[in-house]
Amino acid sequence: MPLFRSNTQGRLLAAILVNPTAEHSMTELAAASETSLPTALREIDRARLAGLVTVRRVGNTRLVRANVHHPLYEPVSQLVLATYGPPAVLREEFAAIEGVEALLIFGSWAARYHGTPTPGRAPNDIDVLVLGSPERSLIREVAEGAERRIRMPVQATIRPLSKWRDPGGDPFMTEITSRPIVCVLGEVT
Repeated sequence: MPLFRSNTQGRLLAAILVNPTAEHSMTELAAASETSLPTALREIDRARLAGLVTVRRVGNTRLVRANVHHPLYEPVSQLVLATYGPPAVLREEFAAIEGVEALLIFGSWAARYHGTPTPGRAPNDIDVLVLGSPERSLIREVAEGAERRIRMPVQATIRPLSKWRDPGGDPFMTEITSRPIVCVLGEVT
């Protein structure tokens, strides 16, 4: 999203705004945003100076949380959750579901997340591949909860993990494995 200084800034804000009342350590935030600790510290300091987050020290640990009282909290939160938030929201929503071995975002949203130009308008939904053998009705329910938080439709497809490793004659899986993905949960290689 060109409104943010960097993808790191967007990912850091997403990690904080997904659960705005929780406090996050700098180590957690660096890991969640896939950046180094010094870079995370610089970006959090910028967000603190702008008033978007608060930072509290407990010993040597800095704990960061969203400043929900900032006048721009709501619009910034909506923007961040729509652009950088889906991986964090989906991770939180799907993490506890039994039978989910891996969770991937694919399609136009994943392509844009990786900076791959896609023709046409911005993605209007999030395509999710659930690898494993979870209960379908639970997946639908959790996807609906993620939709409410992200404010975009979440389309979930379930396939066994073995289909990821060996798509065989499945054209759907062959297509997904050849395109950009965002790994949200689990490890796929």
